Amino acid sequence: MILAIETSCDDTCAAVVDRDGAIRANVISSQGVHDRYGGVVPEVAARHHLELVDVAVEDALRRAQAGWDDVDLIAVTQGPGLVGALLIGLSEAKALAAARDLPLAPVDHLQGHVAANFLAPDPFEPPFVCLIASGGHTLLARVEDRHGFTVLGSTLDDAAGEAFDKGARMLGLGYPGGPALQRLAEGGDPQAHRFPTADNVAGLDFSFAGVKTALRYALREDDRPSDADLAAAYQHAIVEQLARRTERALEETGLERLAVGGGVAANAALRERLARIGVPMHIPPRELCTDNAAMIASAARYVTPLGPGEYLGLDAYASGERGL
Repeated sequence: MILAIETSCDDTCAAVVDRDGAIRANVISSQGVHDRYGGVVPEVAARHHLELVDVAVEDALRRAQAGWDDVDLIAVTQGPGLVGALLIGLSEAKALAAARDLPLAPVDHLQGHVAANFLAPDPFEPPFVCLIASGGHTLLARVEDRHGFTVLGSTLDDAAGEAFDKGARMLGLGYPGGPALQRLAEGGDPQAHRFPTADNVAGLDFSFAGVKTALRYALREDDRPSDADLAAAYQHAIVEQLARRTERALEETGLERLAVGGGVAANAALRERLARIGVPMHIPPRELCTDNAAMIASAARYVTPLGPGEYLGLDAYASGERGL
């Protein structure tokens, strides 16, 4: 079995997954301290990972009714993410693997979101286009097999989740902002105000800076729509941009299957809009869309692991390419 650890942002996660992709345990410990700051504070997140990671690992093994003799591979997120947070999980994984003379599989966080679609009991087989939309990442990928992906387009500024959080903050809502903004938008009219959808951006890249700025200006207007209408229109603009780029990616690649990952995939308006594209679509359960270690274990099945002694110098990376 695979024991996986994920600490790329503010969720301390550990999971036990069988080699066939069956989840035996998936522990997600969300840090409930960042709402007071209106966003994730990297140093605070790292300190809480340090306090929680041992507990999360022990809890995952207990829930899986497994012992250390059942574990034959340790997997861990190497990046991208918050470096301080990543280093806590990476150090834990290296220590556990070295102490038990086990191999270690360093996993790219974004590949984890793709690989969430490969988990049992409902694996979604490539080839497909994958939309990953979360608080830290927004991109479109072409997935030909289970071993990797090709980036088709990515955000030029904010991620979609960041846009939701920042919009919610401007509207006086709590953190995390996505769920709060969605609840407010349910009582509003998405056509009450027109926000930009970055149609001037070429190719398959995204840009959410314009819609965020437009909301700030709209809130200053004397005859502005209600907060509910603004929330609905703001959400509509973000969702439309994600959906239009996804439609374009499907057309340009000729692929007719769509997978979705990342925390923004929990947004009901996005799910409804993507469903109208009319191609076979797979969205993992909500607990597998947000950051979790089961997706890291899933990706680890297709990573060449490092043997004992090969991973002690392994480092985390905030973005870009992995490396030793």
